[in-house]
Amino acid sequence: MATLSAENHVMAQSVPARWWHVQEERLVCDLCPRSCSLKDGDAGFCFVRENKGGQMVLNTYGRSTGFCIDPVEKKPLFHFYPGTSVFSFGTAGCNLGCKFCQAWEITKSREVLSRLSQQATPEMIAETAVQMGCRSVAFTYNDPVIWAEYAIDTAVACRQRGLKTIAVTAGYICPDPRHEFFEVMDATNVDLKGFTEDFYQHYTLSHLAPVLDTLMWLKQESSTWVEITTLLIPDANDSPCNIRRMCQWILRELGDEVPVHFTAFHPDYWMMHTPATPRRTLVSAREIALEVGLKYVYVGNVLDSPRQSTYCPNCNQRLIERTGYEIGEYALLDHRCPSCGCDIAGSFAQKPGHWGTRQLPIDMKSLQSQQELQNQV
Repeated sequence: MATLSAENHVMAQSVPARWWHVQEERLVCDLCPRSCSLKDGDAGFCFVRENKGGQMVLNTYGRSTGFCIDPVEKKPLFHFYPGTSVFSFGTAGCNLGCKFCQAWEITKSREVLSRLSQQATPEMIAETAVQMGCRSVAFTYNDPVIWAEYAIDTAVACRQRGLKTIAVTAGYICPDPRHEFFEVMDATNVDLKGFTEDFYQHYTLSHLAPVLDTLMWLKQESSTWVEITTLLIPDANDSPCNIRRMCQWILRELGDEVPVHFTAFHPDYWMMHTPATPRRTLVSAREIALEVGLKYVYVGNVLDSPRQSTYCPNCNQRLIERTGYEIGEYALLDHRCPSCGCDIAGSFAQKPGHWGTRQLPIDMKSLQSQQELQNQV
């Protein structure tokens, strides 16, 4: 694995990309199922992978739309060191075309490339995360699959310093890069957009099958901790029948211990006239999932402490109380329910973190300047 960790790479506009081949004088991208075929000067659907003079390049390596310390529950991850802080960042672009995108300013507009003002090497990110007391680093805000080279190099640097790594992704990735990408990820939240091919084609301009294949591979072939999020959109993917089918598939193919998050849609991007998700839809979806046999099911983008808390699937004792991103009661003992001894799936510390609901923006340029001044003293 080639690591682009030299300082001079951070200022580069582009670096050599991986996972592509030549076909009839064009470069075909092998990173995601789109298989974009690019003549010289073309960019892919994601607009961050380009054919420059017969070489595939990634034009966002070392460049970010911003860095922020978040609660891990925001990813959302509820069974991965609850209450801890996560050093989070993203770049630009996306390989899906979601009409309901809630981060469209950085995923859809090519103008964002000129606003990637925050710059940092993988080593800088890992070192800053350690200095800020973070438990993990998250590749998020836009899908890290399309900047896999940068994410992988950063994940390696983070693991070398004892940090955990998190990928927040739609899972739209081909098998070969998938192995290399998730090999260095400790946890992931996969955004399962819906459960019909028609929904994926019409609303995301992509396909369902590759996402399901990624989820099955993650559970069967990797050691990465997996949680799933589905944004429920009124009259689009929120029918009880489809929710039940999805939950039955998760139970059958992934098992009953995968945490599932049903989150509320709010009008955005090309779906400004679609109403926000009613609370009752989230409640109903959670009830369906529990009836099917899934053990850990949550609602999100609303305040609903009873349905955001973790309960023992055996005796129903509340083990982790949550109000939004805030951790209250924490009753776990060595991954187990203190009442009945039932083992709770996930990664937990003896005590929860206390980061709370804070979101702390980090100015990497300012931090680097401060460090340089300190080194001169």
